[in-house]
Amino acid sequence: MCFDGPWFDPSPLSGLRSRGAGSVEGVSRKTAYFWLMGTCVVLILLAWNVVRFYSTTAAVVMSVVAAVIPPAAVIVGNWGRGG
Repeated sequence: MCFDGPWFDPSPLSGLRSRGAGSVEGVSRKTAYFWLMGTCVVLILLAWNVVRFYSTTAAVVMSVVAAVIPPAAVIVGNWGRGG
């Protein structure tokens, strides 16, 4: 094992820092992604298990909104990520 060169960092947390673990930004992006996808699931479930009995049009509109959320959630989840 070689302990010299530009890649060697003696800090025990160097691997964590390079991946961005523990950053507040990463946690908030994950939280936003979770809430957006949770909203998507709730909209679909409510639309076709409850709302469709009262208004099919409203259920379809809710489904269309739910279909738009996943791409937006991916964009939010990956926002600011290098690479």
